[in-house]
Amino acid sequence: MRLSGMLSAPVALSLAAALTACGGGTPQTPAADAAAEPHELDDATHEELVELATEEGSVTVYSFTSRIASVEEAFEAQYPGIDLIGHDIASSEQITRLRSESQAGSPSADVAYISDAPVVVTELVAGGILRNYVPPRLAETVPQEYREPLLANRLSTKILMYNEEAHPDGSPVRNLWQLTEEEWNGRVVMVDPSVRGDYLDLMAEIVHRSDEMAQAHREHFGTEVVLDEGVENAGQQFIKDLYANGLVLVDDTDNVNQAVGATGQDDPPVGITSYSDRRDNEEEGWALQASLGTVPSPGITFPAYIGMVNGARNPAAARLVADFLMGDGSETGGPAYEPFYVPGDYPVRTDMAEPADAAPLEELGAWDIVPEETAQIRDGVADFLLTL
Repeated sequence: MRLSGMLSAPVALSLAAALTACGGGTPQTPAADAAAEPHELDDATHEELVELATEEGSVTVYSFTSRIASVEEAFEAQYPGIDLIGHDIASSEQITRLRSESQAGSPSADVAYISDAPVVVTELVAGGILRNYVPPRLAETVPQEYREPLLANRLSTKILMYNEEAHPDGSPVRNLWQLTEEEWNGRVVMVDPSVRGDYLDLMAEIVHRSDEMAQAHREHFGTEVVLDEGVENAGQQFIKDLYANGLVLVDDTDNVNQAVGATGQDDPPVGITSYSDRRDNEEEGWALQASLGTVPSPGITFPAYIGMVNGARNPAAARLVADFLMGDGSETGGPAYEPFYVPGDYPVRTDMAEPADAAPLEELGAWDIVPEETAQIRDGVADFLLTL
């Protein structure tokens, strides 16, 4: 088994540079046209893929989560003749690398396990850098919205979390607009959207849901939201007020989790993070919990995509990895899916049960982003954030 470290230190790129092509998408190119055509291996049987992948001997995966290490171990136990080389690399950096490698005609990865769906869809898929593959066995158990334009293996989250040790009766935040009041001045923590695209997606979704934000303002304050000069809607006004109220921006999700979740605090902050990070509560000494019931929503859900890198050296092994990442036929997905079968992550397969000890997806109440719609406003939201 072989696991590389980070390909390089995460870089806090500027919004304009790190998250390019967020709005109107990438024009179709010959590479995109070619990637849209079925690949000769798309209909191969599992046995055929195993034979060809064993001949290839290895497969390289870019993964936006460190859980790739566990995937690697399980994959190589099932396919000992294939060396899975996993790279834990943030989605924003993946996008930069995949783009550069494609332009150079020398892709290094075979598979991209990646979030940041709006940019992935409008740039990497539309530009022919990534292509889709849906294992034939999944055609009836994965809804179409999660089979296209790339296969998703789960829904991840960025939601408001609080410290349940300090607040045993539930979340102290019932309405997002509370976060703009003095009580929460300097006590809301979030990864800087200029560092991580999924946090920018949350900001974009708040703007996209401006009507709901306006209604939440009426419910909380009893008045219509008043827009400052240069502010176009209630979503933007909420973001501006949140930043003005001392929003604490950090560069890593673990910093949010520690600040919010550390036990022994009398008056801890709240923060935006991944619901699934509750899995580390016991090990890390955290008391993270989802802010259920917060209106109009505690945050967003978004797909974790599996993309085949166009022109990759090991296309059979890449498809075997995609099949493996979706789990076996059991309702928990078996050893292959174990790293992702955790409370706060949501399988997209309809024949799998949601993990226990987390709110069902419907109860969570998070906004499920539509990547193409988010992409239309994301660069505008990024520009707006630069003014704050």
